[in-house]
Amino acid sequence: MQSYTIGQAARLLGVSPDTARRWADAGRVATHRDDAGRRVIVGSDLAAFSVEIAQSDTEDEEPSVTSVRNAFPGIVTAVKIGDVAAQVEIQAGPHRLVSLLTREAVEELGLEVGVRATARVKSTNVHIDRT
Repeated sequence: MQSYTIGQAARLLGVSPDTARRWADAGRVATHRDDAGRRVIVGSDLAAFSVEIAQSDTEDEEPSVTSVRNAFPGIVTAVKIGDVAAQVEIQAGPHRLVSLLTREAVEELGLEVGVRATARVKSTNVHIDRT
């Protein structure tokens, strides 16, 4: 399973490294030391935490209104694979993006919960790049 440093996690969550470090220090997300001695977060733990904070953020704020057609770097939080098609969810900071794509594409990209990916939005299409 892929792991992320505090700095990488902060970028994926859309917060400062200090905020991510405080959350880890407070036990809101589990960390451990890698072979180099850096504090890291397991990808599946980061995915679950990103969903948790995104849900708590949306409860407190009014929804934003935007017409964005850009790239949304984030982390895969769910993958549902069928015989031919698949559904992939990405949490990109406060944004949850869902894309339907082929099972073959999901397998070729190696998409699974905890993997870093970028959702690219143009009009009504969402394309996913593994990053």
